[in-house]
This record gives sequence, structure tokens and C-alpha cells, in this order.
Amino acid sequence: MKDIEDVGAVMARIGENARAAAGTLAWTEAERKYAALIGAAEAVWARREEILEANREDLAFGEEKGLSPAMMDRLMLDQGRVRAIVDGLRAVAEQTDPVGEVITEWDRPSGLNIRRVRTPLGVVGVIYESRPNVTADAGALCLKSGNAVILRGGSESFHSSGAIHACLVQGLREAGLPETAIQLVPTRAREAVSLMLRDSANIDVIVPRGGKGLVGLVQREARVPVFAHLEGICHVYVDRWADPEMAERIVVNAKTRRTGICGAAECLLIDWRYYTEHGPRLIEALLEKGVEVRAGDELAKVPGTVRATDEDWGREFLDRIIAVKLVDGVDEAMAHIRRHGSQHTDAIVTRDQPTADRFFQRLDSAILMHNASTQFADGGEFGMGAEIGIATGKMHARGPVGAEQLTSFKYLVSGDGAVRS
Repeated sequence: MKDIEDVGAVMARIGENARAAAGTLAWTEAERKYAALIGAAEAVWARREEILEANREDLAFGEEKGLSPAMMDRLMLDQGRVRAIVDGLRAVAEQTDPVGEVITEWDRPSGLNIRRVRTPLGVVGVIYESRPNVTADAGALCLKSGNAVILRGGSESFHSSGAIHACLVQGLREAGLPETAIQLVPTRAREAVSLMLRDSANIDVIVPRGGKGLVGLVQREARVPVFAHLEGICHVYVDRWADPEMAERIVVNAKTRRTGICGAAECLLIDWRYYTEHGPRLIEALLEKGVEVRAGDELAKVPGTVRATDEDWGREFLDRIIAVKLVDGVDEAMAHIRRHGSQHTDAIVTRDQPTADRFFQRLDSAILMHNASTQFADGGEFGMGAEIGIATGKMHARGPVGAEQLTSFKYLVSGDGAVRS
């Protein structure tokens, strides 16, 4: 595709095909969707060497572009991660089909029976960067929830996404479902993104999954509703009543397990009483793991730390870097989170239940955790099989967006000759 006219024609055709496929998926039996997902999982495993070879091409492209180590980690696939893709597809397949579920039901004195039931959104557009596994996660969740999906992967994951998408299409074909139910934009051209954002005739919702630049662009330019989070600025607050060993495990895991995911901790808040009793143990544990600790106030006196600047609070590092600050109790910790957080995921470590309850009650992040690592902010860990992203808005979906969150509802009203007086 050499010019915008070609891209425009292709995107128009993709949108029209998706809209047609959505009409079929809305009433497709659960058994056929299950068969398509199991078939896709089997195809991914059978074609894993093909997928890994495609990923090697993408990794070479990423190195040429100078991607950061965290971004390269997001991009990289190995045998274990391919197995995780297979497991994710199977987990979504095994979930209860949300379409047609009766959310609630009641009778009226007029003789009407009213049911509110789940129904697909229609066509979902997913725009993502780097992570090729999103191709499988988004495709599976949209299919499970009866939606057609248009996938626009990042230029870095172009070949990997294409190889995984081919497996999804194979599953659809073997199950007798429209192959256009899951479509992958076949170009790296940026014009394709702009066209998706404006295609309100065919796309019902856009889900961006990537960095601040991508999500900000989508939120500014989209002419259709958006499920998104701008940044994953996740905090861990270690309360005065925290168990020291537990706090160390959680803090280290929250920062270092995978630094490039949106659930990685970016700021550690320590109650000064805890610090007075236990010293710089948490900071030293992070330093031992090779984390650059940007410390505020007197914490900057700890050997090996770097003095924090104002820009370090409320910053998504996505790297082995963390900002650390002393606070005076849970209220000051919450005030800091409200000011600098992104309402994604925030955690408290404490043995005092009333303090944890206060943290849960008075903060409004999409995910709040007590004595658990922020790295659990993931649809798979929530039992959703996979996620299409983490939504931090307050309309419709919030938190991990799984199959159930990709549905709306309609009212089914039945009477026996009822007329209104």
C-alpha cells in the first residue's frame, strides 16, 4: 500500500466486513465459538516455530529502531510465552459465554416481564504496541463476547502478530465462522490508525493498549468511545504496621518481576514510623536487584540512591527505576496517590485491617490491593483468562477488560396482550 487512497480502501473494506461478521457473531452458538478458540490454541502450538521465527524478525527490527530493554521484553516471545498464549486461548474458551446471560429479571403490575440480558458491543477496534500476545488475547475475548474485532498491532510486532492472527483465522475457518470476525490490519501505515479512530459507522469502541503517546493520541482523535488507561502509575504504600518480610517480597516483586508492564510499581511510599523501626531495608533490597532508586528527602542519604526530582513523582518509568518517598501515615500516602497516580493500581501493605479498609474506601483507583503485588493487575490473574487492557475510566468497563466487560445489555420485555392505560 503506497498511498493513503490504498490504505483508505483497505480500511473501509475491513470495517464493512467486520460489521457484517458482527451480525453473525451476535447469535452464534457458544459451542462454535468454543471450537474456534480451541482450534486456534491448537494451531498456535502446532505452528509455534513459525511464530518464533516471525518474532525473531520483529526483534531484529526492534533492535534497529533502538527499542529500550523493557520494550524489547514486551516484544519477545519464547517457548514459554507461546505456551502462555495457548493457555490463555484455552482459558477464554472454557469461560461461560456471557452473551444472553440474564443480568436481572423482574415482573411489573402491568403484567410485563422484563429481563436485562448481555449483548455484544458489535465491532471492537484494538490498537496496540509491541506485545504480540495481545493479538491472541484481544481476538479471543472479542470472539467469546460475540464481537468482531479489528486488530492494529504495532510496527514492531508486525510479523509476530501476523503469524498469531493466522492461527486465529484457522480456528474460525475450522469452526465454520466468518474469517472476517478477527481481522488484522495488514499495513504498518499510520494512516490506518487515524482511519480506525474516525470510523464511527463500523467501529463501536476503540481499545488502545500501549504507551502514553499512543493512548493520548487515541483519546484526542477518536470519534468513537474509548476504553483506555493513559499510564500505569502504580504505587505501593508500606504502612507502619506492615510485616517487614512481606513488605520486602511485595515491593521487590511489584517493581522487578516485569518492569515494562502497566502493573509494575513506579512509586514506593513508606510510612516514616516503619522506616524508623526497620531502616532502609526496602531500599537496599531494590538496589540489590539493580533498581535505580530515586529517593526523596532524607531517603536520598541512603548509599546508592539518586535524589528524586519533582518530575519523578507521577512518572511511568517502565524500567528498573522507582521513586521512593517517606509519608506520614495512610492519609498522606493517599493524598500523594490522588495527586500523582493514574487510577490504575495502587497497593497497601499492612497488618492493620482498619487502615487497609480506609485505603480501599477512600481511594478510587480501578484496582486496589492489600498485601499483594501490583503485578497481579492482570485479567488472567483475575480469572478472566486474558484481558484486552486495563480501563481506568468510569463509564462502562473498569479494571481488566475481559469478555464480560466487552458486552452491553438490552431489555427483553414480554407481556400477554398488555396495553398501557
